[in-house]
Amino acid sequence: MTNPHLIFPRFTLTKSAKHCVAVLLLALALPTIAPATKPAALKKGNPASVAVSAEKLASIDGAVEREIQQHHLPGAVVLVARRGQVVWRKAYGARAIEPSREAMTTDTIFDVASLTKIVATATSIMILVERGKIRLSDPLSNYIPEITGQGKERITLELLLTHRSGYAPDFDLKDRWTGYDEAIKRLVREPLRNPPGARFVYSDINYIALGEVVHRVSGLTLDQFARRNIFVPLGMRDTGFRPNAKLRRRIAPTEKRRGQLSYLGDKPKESEPGADKWLRGEVHDPTSYRMNGVAGHAGLFSTADDLAIYCQMILNGGQYRGLVSEGGWTRGLGWDINTSFSTNRGDFFPLGSFGHTGFTGTSLWIDPASQMFVIFLSNRVHPDGKGDVASLRGRVASIAAAAVTDLAMVARAQLELKQYYERLISDLGRFISRDQAFAMSSGTPVLNVANATVLTGKTASNN
Repeated sequence: MTNPHLIFPRFTLTKSAKHCVAVLLLALALPTIAPATKPAALKKGNPASVAVSAEKLASIDGAVEREIQQHHLPGAVVLVARRGQVVWRKAYGARAIEPSREAMTTDTIFDVASLTKIVATATSIMILVERGKIRLSDPLSNYIPEITGQGKERITLELLLTHRSGYAPDFDLKDRWTGYDEAIKRLVREPLRNPPGARFVYSDINYIALGEVVHRVSGLTLDQFARRNIFVPLGMRDTGFRPNAKLRRRIAPTEKRRGQLSYLGDKPKESEPGADKWLRGEVHDPTSYRMNGVAGHAGLFSTADDLAIYCQMILNGGQYRGLVSEGGWTRGLGWDINTSFSTNRGDFFPLGSFGHTGFTGTSLWIDPASQMFVIFLSNRVHPDGKGDVASLRGRVASIAAAAVTDLAMVARAQLELKQYYERLISDLGRFISRDQAFAMSSGTPVLNVANATVLTGKTASNN
């Protein structure tokens, strides 16, 4: 039996590389040319042809089905790919169990929750960086000048992307308001809870602010910008905000409106209009819902096949079937690597791999060393908000990583990661201040330059 620890060793990173990881949070490659004209989905391949054991991948079946039987989720879609080929793509359980049961299908469209942050918002921000419209070291107030006072002038775009702005996790959910413009007014008034750069606090407010930066710099709303510059060029046909009503039958429902209101502290009466409406094609996140479904932190809907296109584009260094980023490749922020939020990495993918999760039960994890990614999509909040897939996502990733049989990949992975971090350090000047770049190259903690300490969260999260 192959030892997965031999295939995916725990690499020892240099001090400067560790700080690069802490600040940059890895790759976002950016599509920027004409729309795809051919079917874009990845091709299904024979696992053995890319050194993956189909027998080991089959363990995913039991792992997912046991959790379904325990009512931790109604169903899921799992997709695993390596070297540009899909080696596992399967639907499990039910897309809906109320008001009637519907079987899960591989083309189910999911509310991907916080995957919005990386797939739509961080990618859009990095496109604007690559085009020279903004810099990561720019203060937020350059683009939203109303945000002043309390040291807010020190909030940079980089601090927003890495959740070190000083903002709270979310607006006060008990306040009554609605509308995108009202959200931005609240953003302007929102007080800081910590000095900018002082602490890591995972915050939706950070990405609401970044979504507004995209809007003000490009002149397009976030959904319009992402569609024109990411989803259409890549051929991600089922990805976007506020999906068309024609797609409703393929969309996995989340909770009833009544359940969503409970996150706001509301207890709607039985007779309240709309309380028993199922959220199906309407965003589950209560703040994004108030913002009419388009926000930088949540609101995106997508499929496993579409997210596979996105992940493969990243592994290809910005290329996917003729689509190439203007800079060839570029580095972005927003990804998780090794914090309490990265349980979906599993036990065997190495440092240097990266991903993200979503509150509704979604996740993706990408490993450049093995040229593999794992996509896990579920609507674990259906029907009553009580599902839990935090451990399952990690188990699925572990099974996928352990299924790799290419022992020669060990040496290649070590070399690739070494080269990766060397390029990452050399490219810092494109995105951050000269002082920060010098500090990283010399091994001085960048966060010490800012007289700050990054603290990760204390507990794992479904978000």
